[in-house]
Amino acid sequence: QYHPKADFDLIRRAYVFGAEAHKEQKRRSGIPYISHPLAVAHILTQLKMDAMTIASALLHDTIEDTGVTAQQVTERFGNDVAVLVEGVTKLSKLEFASREERQAESFRKMVVAMAKDIRVILVKLADRLHNLRTLEYMPEPKQRAIAQETLDIYAPLAHRLGIAWIQSELEDLSFCYVNPRAYYDIEAKLASTQEARARYLARMQEIIARELEQIHIPCTISGRPKHLYSIYHKMQRQQLVFEDIHDILAVRVITDTVRNCYAALGMLHAL
Repeated sequence: QYHPKADFDLIRRAYVFGAEAHKEQKRRSGIPYISHPLAVAHILTQLKMDAMTIASALLHDTIEDTGVTAQQVTERFGNDVAVLVEGVTKLSKLEFASREERQAESFRKMVVAMAKDIRVILVKLADRLHNLRTLEYMPEPKQRAIAQETLDIYAPLAHRLGIAWIQSELEDLSFCYVNPRAYYDIEAKLASTQEARARYLARMQEIIARELEQIHIPCTISGRPKHLYSIYHKMQRQQLVFEDIHDILAVRVITDTVRNCYAALGMLHAL
């Protein structure tokens, strides 16, 4: 829908090829393996990626997990798709073991350097996101290792690429496995004040919309609670308890020009 002139034939062929390559395989949940590449491709459509990236997502595990070779992918789908699939395969083989922050930074740099095409990292982020969404089928030590690696490596990469919704979902899903006690504690505390916060957000948005209308600034306004991991991270960083965190709500104002952004910000400060 977002790309009506896309090469649908390429995507269709990639799906048929991937389904055939994975036909004997099941995920740990017992469902056919092809459901995973399909889900990864779907996440990438939410990023409005091109047909080549979607095709690569449908094929991203064929070289690593089936008898398919890089040469076969090149022959069937062209060199560009093969480069993306091989890039994701290489990233999947990387092992990150250290918890030291400087090491994590070096590892992130290596991931970026290895992915000659930024689309490789996007496929890998979508792959990791779907794996986290279905992590309950993994043994516990593996759950913790994958979740920790995500917090150290992949969530920061999503942040640097400016994909906030993937970053926050990666962080919250990982947080649930790395520190379930803290996760459910914060979740319960947020739930207990949910109604009051929803009323407060609605009131804030109403006031901001009215004030911006008076100074003729066009805008869309949205509000949301901060995600769980960002609250926890702030508590750890500043040695605070939950009750001391006062910015658990966020309001976003989107307008049409840089000048109007600063005018809106000035108005907010005045309020």
